[in-house]
Amino acid sequence: MQRSADGWGSGLLGVVIFSGSLPATRVAVGGFSPLFLTSARAVIAAALGAALLWGLRQARPARSDLVSLAIVAFGVVLGFPLLTALALQHVTSAHSIVFIGLLPLATAVFGVLRGGERPRPAFWLFSLLGSGAVAGFALVQSGAGSLAGDLLMLAAILICGLGYAEGAALSRRLGGWQVISWALVLALPAMLVLALATRPAGVAEVGGPAWLGLAYVSVFSMLVGFVFWYRGLARGGIAGVGQLQLLQPFLGLALAGLLLGEPVAPSMIAVTGLVVLCVAGAKRFA
Repeated sequence: MQRSADGWGSGLLGVVIFSGSLPATRVAVGGFSPLFLTSARAVIAAALGAALLWGLRQARPARSDLVSLAIVAFGVVLGFPLLTALALQHVTSAHSIVFIGLLPLATAVFGVLRGGERPRPAFWLFSLLGSGAVAGFALVQSGAGSLAGDLLMLAAILICGLGYAEGAALSRRLGGWQVISWALVLALPAMLVLALATRPAGVAEVGGPAWLGLAYVSVFSMLVGFVFWYRGLARGGIAGVGQLQLLQPFLGLALAGLLLGEPVAPSMIAVTGLVVLCVAGAKRFA
C-alpha cells in the first residue's frame, strides 16, 4: 500500500510538471520552428541526463533493453514533442490540451499490451467515462480547432501512450530517471544533427518568452517530469496512475488562461469535478 501511495504521489507531481508543457511549447514555437524546438529540447535534456548517468556511475542498459529504449525515445523524445509542436501551429494551447485527456486511456491500453497489466472491468468504465468527459469538453472548445491540428494531436497521444507504457515497464528494472536519461542519450546523435540543421538564422531576433519556453520543455517537460512520472507508473501501476493525466488538461488550461491570456470555458470547473471522480474510481479498481 505504501508503494502504491508513493507511486500515485510521484505520478501526480509528474502531471503537475507536464501541465505546463503545451503552454510553454505554444510560446516557444513563436520563436523557433517545430523541428528545431523538438531537437533542441532533446539535446539539452540529453546533456543533463548524460551528466546524471556519468556522475552517479550508472551501469549501461542490457542489449535486450535497447529496443524498449528506442520505443521510449521514439514516443516521448521525438514523436510527442514534434507532433504537438506541429499541432500548435494550427490550434491554441487551450484547445490542444484537452486532447491530453485521451492519454490515460491510450496509456492504459498500451499498459495491457506492453506492461502485462490486467485492470478490473470497472476500471475501464471509469477510464472511458473520464476520457469521454474530456472529449466532450474538446467538442465545446472546437471553435479553436482545425482538422490538421486535431489529427496531429491524436497521433501524438497514441505515440506518447506507447512511450509511457514502455518506459514504465522498463523502469521496473532500470529506474525511472535512468530510463528517460538513456532514451535521451540514445536519441542524441540524431537530435543533435537535426538541431544544427534547423537552427534559427538570427538567434538574436528570438524573443525572451521563446527562450523561456524552450528552457521549460527541455529541463522540466523532457527530463524532470519523467523522473517522477516513470517512478509513479512503475510503483503505482501503469493503467491506474496513468489516469492522473485526466487532470492535466485542466491544470494546463488554467495555465494557458493565466499566463497566455487564452479563453477558458466556464464549463471547465464542472468537467474537472467529473474527471476527479473518474480518477478516484479508476484508482480503486486498477
